[in-house]
Amino acid sequence: MNKAELIEHIATQADLSKAAATRALDAFVVGVRSTLKKSGTVTIVGFGTFAVSKRAGRTGRNPRTGAAIKIKPAKVPKFKPGKALKDAIR
Repeated sequence: MNKAELIEHIATQADLSKAAATRALDAFVVGVRSTLKKSGTVTIVGFGTFAVSKRAGRTGRNPRTGAAIKIKPAKVPKFKPGKALKDAIR
């Protein structure tokens, strides 16, 4: 499912116009992004939790030359599915 299909689904299920569904989805994405940027978490009961995880620095290899390179530590977004979502998929 891509963004356009998700907007269509939201519009149908919530009895909204596509424009309103687009605004709602965009507001959700912006809200999650801004919360994660502040190193917060977003928990949607029954769906899952969006959080920020720290990835340690490490040594990698350049695939072309095989030379060792240093990879800096980074913050990465993570999603942990909730129990209800896991059960729905099984």
